[in-house]
Amino acid sequence: MKTIFLGTGEFGEIVLKGLIENGYKNRVSLRSTEPCNALNYKPVLIYDFKKVKELKPDLVIIASYGKIIPKKILQIPKYGCLNVHPSLLPKYRGPSPIQTTILNGDKKTGVTIMLMDEEIDHGPILGQRELEFSISNFQFSKLHDKLAKLGVKLLIETIPKWIKGKIKAKPQDHSKATYTKILKREDGKIDWSKPGREIERQIRAFNPWPGTFTFIKHKNKTLRIKVLEADISKDNKLIIKKLQPEGKKPMTFEEFQRGYHGFNPI
Repeated sequence: MKTIFLGTGEFGEIVLKGLIENGYKNRVSLRSTEPCNALNYKPVLIYDFKKVKELKPDLVIIASYGKIIPKKILQIPKYGCLNVHPSLLPKYRGPSPIQTTILNGDKKTGVTIMLMDEEIDHGPILGQRELEFSISNFQFSKLHDKLAKLGVKLLIETIPKWIKGKIKAKPQDHSKATYTKILKREDGKIDWSKPGREIERQIRAFNPWPGTFTFIKHKNKTLRIKVLEADISKDNKLIIKKLQPEGKKPMTFEEFQRGYHGFNPI
C-alpha cells in the first residue's frame, strides 16, 4: 500500500516519526517538512499537489499541513485522506486548537482521526481519544507534544481497521462546531484589565509563539517585555515568575525588579 504523508512543524514531525517507528518507513513516500535526519530518512519534499497526482497513493495521512486540499486530490487515494487533529472535533476546528484549549481553561482535550473533505476539519470521524489526565496548568509545548504522541498512537490503531473495513466513518455534529483562528503576533499583547487567571492562561497558551508581552518605561525609553511564566495565587492574583526584557536573557521576576526598579506596565 502506497502511503503519502503531508505535514508541517513539530506536530507533523512527531506524527511522521511515529509512523516510521511503527513500520511505515518504506511506505511513507513524501512530506512537506524538512528531512527527518534523526531517523536517517530523506523523503521527497512536496510544496504542491502535482506529486500526489503522479504517485497515485492508496492513502494520504495529514498532520498540521495548513493547506486546503482540493477535491480532485482528495479523490485520488483509495482509502482517502486521514487527518490527525489535536482536539475533540467538532470542537475547535481550525488552525489553533491547542492554544484555544488552554485559553478557555478546558480541563480535558484529545485527538481526532478524521476522513478529510473539502471543508476545514469538517469530515467524518474514524476515531477519537481523550488524554487520560487533567490538562490544567499545561503550557502549550507540553500539551502539544502529549497530543501529537496520542495522535500517533490512535492513528496506528486506526489505519489497519479502516483499511480492513472494520470501522465506519461517523459524521460530525456540525451544529456543535466551534472554530479557532490564525494567531497573530499582536494577539500576545497583555490586556492588564483582564482577570489574572485569563492572563495566566494567555501566557501558557502563547509560549513560545506568538509570545506574551507588555511594555514598560525605563530610563525614558519604552521597552518590550516578554512574560514567559506566571502562576495564580490562592486569592486568584497573577504571580509573574519569569520575564525577558528586549535584547536580554530570560530572568526571574526578582532579578527583573532589581535591574529595572519594579514592574509597571504601560
